[in-house]
Amino acid sequence: MAKDTKERILSAALDMFSQNGYEGTNIRELTASLGLVKSSMYKHFESKEEIWNTLLDELIAYYEARFGSMEHLPPVPDSLEELDAMTMRMVGFTVRDETVVKTRKMLTIEQFRDERARDLATKYFPTGLKDMFTQIFAGMMDKGLLRRDDPAMLAFAYTAPISALIHLCDREPEKTDEAMAQIEAFSRHFIITYSEEAALS
Repeated sequence: MAKDTKERILSAALDMFSQNGYEGTNIRELTASLGLVKSSMYKHFESKEEIWNTLLDELIAYYEARFGSMEHLPPVPDSLEELDAMTMRMVGFTVRDETVVKTRKMLTIEQFRDERARDLATKYFPTGLKDMFTQIFAGMMDKGLLRRDDPAMLAFAYTAPISALIHLCDREPEKTDEAMAQIEAFSRHFIITYSEEAALS
């Protein structure tokens, strides 16, 4: 029961932080939204700051278990079709998973106030994705699927447009299907352009 209440507090905190930011979130309103009194929240968390840091810890674990990270890289694809399918799975999770969407919005708001939020925003938006695909592309080059090139530059060229379209989905959710179609078209174009077969033709 106590664990349940703790998780409910964290879930409500994510909702409020992603809408109002840290400073705009009031503990009294947070607990009231759950039908709790302030004193009952303090049985689980000493302060709003502790809620914030616990929430970040949980969100990091949630994201890395489902999406991947440099420490938990997805398997290197065995074909160009697998690269396309893997990309679309990752993008679909990123733009449609409610927890991830709220986390991205929260980090976008808080990156200018909180150093940890800033570092996570950098890690999960431009840097982490590029670093993961650097390793994936290096592995695909070793398998003879992609032509030899600088894998880091190739990863940057691949992930930057995709990241931009993911942020478009956050700003204008009604354009999500259109953005997903653009990402898939871009992924296929990239594969045709950089495949080892294209290099040999």
